[in-house]
Amino acid sequence: MTNPPAQKTPQRPQSKAAPASDHAQVIAHPPLIYLAGILVGLGLDAIWPAPQLSAMVQYVLGGGLFAAGLAAVAASALTFRRAGTSVPTNTPTTALVSRGLYNYSRNPIYLSMTLAHVGIAAAVDSPWILGMLPIVLVIIRFGVIAREERYLEAKFGDAYRDYKARVRRWL
Repeated sequence: MTNPPAQKTPQRPQSKAAPASDHAQVIAHPPLIYLAGILVGLGLDAIWPAPQLSAMVQYVLGGGLFAAGLAAVAASALTFRRAGTSVPTNTPTTALVSRGLYNYSRNPIYLSMTLAHVGIAAAVDSPWILGMLPIVLVIIRFGVIAREERYLEAKFGDAYRDYKARVRRWL
């Protein structure tokens, strides 16, 4: 008895993606770090509520700050797209962006997320969410920004060092 001829398994085309190490190796996606701070703050607020603001201040201040943060994130992401590079920290950076909000801050997306975080804290009247922000910012500074800066300096060399000398990290 003869066996039927073996069928070839179709091979997947080789990906032309950058090597797995061609990104900043941050400790977590920055939006998740901010979200974790908000969730911990909400949990603490559920255990020990400490309302401070009137409803009018909550919604006007909170909504305004959140909207401003969201608009700045969108503007920054659009600047990245126009430069032909991606926003997520787990993907390769293909261009050094120094236009738009990046002309004033090396980290406008993190500033924008910080603004949105404060807006959420105000909107839900939670001093605990606001109190989590310094912890979030320390994690962002050392677990994200420091790693991004090492990656960008290694990838873009003098161009990134010149940009760093010209533009402040935050404002």
